Amino acid sequence: MIRTVVKTNNNTLSFPIPDEYIGKELEVIAFTRDEGFEGNKAKKKVSFTVLHTDIKNYKFNRDEANQR
Repeated sequence: MIRTVVKTNNNTLSFPIPDEYIGKELEVIAFTRDEGFEGNKAKKKVSFTVLHTDIKNYKFNRDEANQR
């Protein structure tokens, strides 16, 4: 894998590739540094709400849970 940052002076860019890449499909992605990938954005803070369930008279039946 090759990753490099360049600053262009015009709208044409060329770069050498390793010999082992010749004849293979390559994917080239161009974006400005301030665009970035989705992964570069700050992650949202995730919060979960608690569901309250009345389990006062609940009895766990292990045999019923293991039935197939």
